Amino acid sequence: MTSKVTYLGDLRTECEHLQSNNRFITDAPVDNQGKGEAFSPTDTVATALGSCMLTIIGIKARDLGINVEGASAEITKSMAADPRRISGIKVAITFPTSYDEKHKKILERAAKTCPVLYSLHPDIELDISFKY
Repeated sequence: MTSKVTYLGDLRTECEHLQSNNRFITDAPVDNQGKGEAFSPTDTVATALGSCMLTIIGIKARDLGINVEGASAEITKSMAADPRRISGIKVAITFPTSYDEKHKKILERAAKTCPVLYSLHPDIELDISFKY
């Protein structure tokens, strides 16, 4: 098993990563009968995309011998109805410094090979940008 999710009541869950015992809480969003006091399950999906892209960038940067520490991703998730689902994810990746054109191209291509990106439904509209 990878993880365990326990329903705590009042539209809240506790998610446990079994290997590390790390935990986080999710809440239903305010626009879906929740309190919005934590990430919603769909927030975690959108956020996982940014996290995955930065992880793959980090791997490639390490291979290239360049530093990307401090890079960040700002995520904006859009929802649709009937059925309720994620309709769009915007990921704006900002690097702490600039790199030569060759390294920029390599890092951007690497980001777009992350497993989460390949796991998303093709109907989800993606807007991915890079800022140096």
